Amino acid sequence: MFDETPQSGGPQDDVVIPFQVGDFPVRGRVVRLGPAIDELLSRHDFPRPLKQLIGETAALVAMLGASLKFDGKLILQAQGDGPVSMIVADYTAGGALRATAKIQEGHEEIAGRAEGPELHFLLRKGHMVMTIDQGADMERYQGVVPLEGPTVGKAAVAYFAQSEQIPTAIELAVGQVTDENGRETWRAGGAMVQFMAAEGGTRERGEEVIMADDDREAWNRAAILLETVKADELLDPTVSPEQLLYRLYHEDGVRVFEPSTAHFECTCSREKIANVLAQYTKADIEDMIEDGAIEVSCDFCREKYRFELDETGERFKDD
Repeated sequence: MFDETPQSGGPQDDVVIPFQVGDFPVRGRVVRLGPAIDELLSRHDFPRPLKQLIGETAALVAMLGASLKFDGKLILQAQGDGPVSMIVADYTAGGALRATAKIQEGHEEIAGRAEGPELHFLLRKGHMVMTIDQGADMERYQGVVPLEGPTVGKAAVAYFAQSEQIPTAIELAVGQVTDENGRETWRAGGAMVQFMAAEGGTRERGEEVIMADDDREAWNRAAILLETVKADELLDPTVSPEQLLYRLYHEDGVRVFEPSTAHFECTCSREKIANVLAQYTKADIEDMIEDGAIEVSCDFCREKYRFELDETGERFKDD
C-alpha cells in the first residue's frame, strides 16, 4: 500500500494494473495504451470521432479482459441504428488486443460530424453484447443489454448494473500527442472501480443489501474521486498509473497488484480466410472474382489477401 507518492520503475505504456482501495471491497484497474493503440488506430481510415470511440472501446476491453483467469477471450460488441452500425473489440488472454467498426454505407460524412466519441450519436439506439469465450469445448458466457449512455464507458456501467448487478464507475480517454520525433501518435487510457461483494454475498439482491454503511461510504467516495480524473491524466506519458492512483486514493490507501500487458495483434491468416472461402459454392466464388482473383481485406488489421484459382478452377493456388 502506498505511503508516499510512488515512483514506478515498470513499464508505463500498454499495461493494465489491478488495484484495491484501502481494506474495502472496492477493486479496480487502470489501463495505459501507447504503441498498441497507435498501431491499432493507425491501420483504420475512419473519421477521427470514430477512431476515438474505437480507442475507448479497446481500452475498456483491455481493462476488463485483463481479469481473465483462463486462456480465453473477452469480446465486446455494440450494434446500433446510427451512422455506425457496429463496433467490436476483443482481448485475448496474454494481451492480444484488436478492434474495428462498420459504418453504414453512405454515412461516412455523417460519422465525421460527431464532436467526439459520442456513442449516442454514432450508434444511437441498439444493444451491447459482452461475450466471454473460454475456448474450445467450453460454454460461452454472454450478456446482452440495451445500448445506454452517451459514451461507451457509461454504456458499460449500465451493462454491469443490469447484467451483473455490480456497482461500477469507468473513465476513458483517447487522444493524440506529439512524440519526440514530431509525429502525432494515438494514446488511450482508462480507469475503473467496482464494488465487489464479499464471498458468499447476495449480489443478485442488489447493492442495498450487499453494502454495509462503511462499504457504502467507501464505494461512494471511490466512485466520486474517479470522476475527477481528467483526460490529460489518463493520457500523459509522464504521469505513471501508480501516481494517478495515489492522487486519487492516497487518503484510504491503494494497493496495486501484478500488471498485465497489452499489444495489438490480429488473428487473421491466409489459411483462415481460405477456409471461409471454401464454404462458398463455385458459382459464388466466380461472382467474387475480379481481374482473375479474389481480394479480401481483414476488418481488424486491414491486411490484404489475394486468392487466384489454379488451372482446374477448383482450388486456390498456394501463396
